[in-house]
Amino acid sequence: MKLSLFAFSKTGCDTARLILDNLPEHSGRIYSVERLAEADIMPICRPSSEFYGRCFNESDALIFVSACGIAVRAVAPHIRSKNSDPAVICVDERANYVIPILSGHIGGANALAVKLSEVLGAQAVITTATDINHRISIDAWAEERGFIIDSMASAKAVSAAVLEGDVPFFSEFPVIGEYAPGLIPGNKGPVGVCLGVHVAAPFENSLRLIPPILRIGIGCRRGSSEDAIESAVNAVLENEGIDRRAIKSAASIDLKADEEGLIEYCRKMGWPLSFYTADELRSVSGVFSGSAFVERVTGVDTVCERAALIGAERLIVKKTALNGVTVALAAEHLEVQFG
Repeated sequence: MKLSLFAFSKTGCDTARLILDNLPEHSGRIYSVERLAEADIMPICRPSSEFYGRCFNESDALIFVSACGIAVRAVAPHIRSKNSDPAVICVDERANYVIPILSGHIGGANALAVKLSEVLGAQAVITTATDINHRISIDAWAEERGFIIDSMASAKAVSAAVLEGDVPFFSEFPVIGEYAPGLIPGNKGPVGVCLGVHVAAPFENSLRLIPPILRIGIGCRRGSSEDAIESAVNAVLENEGIDRRAIKSAASIDLKADEEGLIEYCRKMGWPLSFYTADELRSVSGVFSGSAFVERVTGVDTVCERAALIGAERLIVKKTALNGVTVALAAEHLEVQFG
């Protein structure tokens, strides 16, 4: 986590140094007024809106060792969305109180404030309703695990609902241990949480959480275009009802390492693309949709299924062929835990 710290008095600078010394796993820089600048403190000649804007955009967390009003005025012009805004925290210069004031859940301000209170011997002042009522903060829980939150409006609906009672939670993957306070197993109701790789959701207002755990294996005829590969993948995803955001990476055989259509498509989708030798693919165990023709050409009975399974646990979509392109999908191991 990249931190920007701001202090406006000598005592505040000492507290800022104490914070950085106790967060060795994070990188950070302290800013202060010019008269207090030292070797480890960057001077602020005139703390302009542009200056705070750069820090806001480039930092994971902004920590103001100051009054809350200073922090509010500094960041207010730059606030955009709870999906992207950094954590903003205030610490009084004598380190008595730590107050998260922006991005408490997704931005991690609440968690960082609790950690700071522990290392400083201070009191964390948490004001978010789910936290003070000891109910799950579903957006923070999802963010910590790298799950994609499909709708912040639905996340708000769930957060409101868990304050009034238990909300049903449906998962395509096994849930291990007890459910978090505010959640119960279920697959129907006006509001609920659905964790899975498929687009369909069972609730009237479903908060879909998408784990990026799918690996896509792609085989193709020599010279297949980017459009042909995209059409085949889109057809599979639509037919199977799978959200493409669940795809983590792509793979094929090393014979396809110079296929521009395949390379460009995966680059456009932002999927890391790996190539494996026939020997590596043959070493993958399982029951596959083999082809004698493919084996003669590539040295392995099927490319897409075996490539998808490398690093994954199970096939969820077997080989599908369309216009010279073959596609398969496999899922990594996932168990859901709330503890």
